[in-house]
Amino acid sequence: MEKKKAFVDVDNVICIPGYLYFINKFLNANYRIDDFKEYIKEKEVMDEDALKEFNEYLKYQNIYEHATIIPNSIETLEKYQDDYDFYIASSCINPNMVEDSGMLFSYKYDYLISILPFIHPSKFIFLNDKNVLNGYLQIDDDINQMKNNNPLKILYPANFNLGIRSEELKNKGIMRAGFDWQTGWDEIDKILDKDKSKKLVKIK
Repeated sequence: MEKKKAFVDVDNVICIPGYLYFINKFLNANYRIDDFKEYIKEKEVMDEDALKEFNEYLKYQNIYEHATIIPNSIETLEKYQDDYDFYIASSCINPNMVEDSGMLFSYKYDYLISILPFIHPSKFIFLNDKNVLNGYLQIDDDINQMKNNNPLKILYPANFNLGIRSEELKNKGIMRAGFDWQTGWDEIDKILDKDKSKKLVKIK
C-alpha cells in the first residue's frame, strides 16, 4: 500500500528550540516555557533596546544545542513511518534577524539528522510558506501555514495558539491535538491510529 504523504513542523512540534535557554542566560533569569504566551518569547520580557542587543547576541548561538524534544514526538513518527511518508517541513528564518538567519539552516539540519535517523535528509524541506505543500497529513502549530488542501490537518498545541476557537478550526478543517504541548503527541497517536484503521476521523 502506498504511503500517505505527511508534512511535520519542527519548532514547537517536534522540539522546543533553545531560545528560552538563551533568554534566561541573557537576562540572568529562570523563565519556564509556560511563562510565555506569545510565539516570540523575548518580546514579552525585553524592551526595544534589549531586543536589539539580544538579537545581536543570538546571532552567534546554536539554538538547537539547547533544544528540548517534545515528549513522544520521535517515538510517534517512528511508529507510523510505515504508514506515512514523512517530510520535515520547517522554516529556518528568524523573523527578528532575517538577513542573519543563514546559520539556522545548518544548525537545524544537523539537529534533525541526529534526532531523526529514520527519515532521510532528502525529505527535509526548509521553507517559510507551507501553504504550497500538498499531500495528505500536516502537523503544525500555526494555522496560517495550513491553508492548503491537505485532507488531515492537525494543530499542535502551543501556548500561543490555545486561544483559537474550536469553531474557527472546524471551519478550516483543522483538528486540535489537545491543549497541552507536553501531551500533544499522545493525541496525535490516537488520531493516526484511527486514520490508519480507516476509521472516520471527525473534527473536534
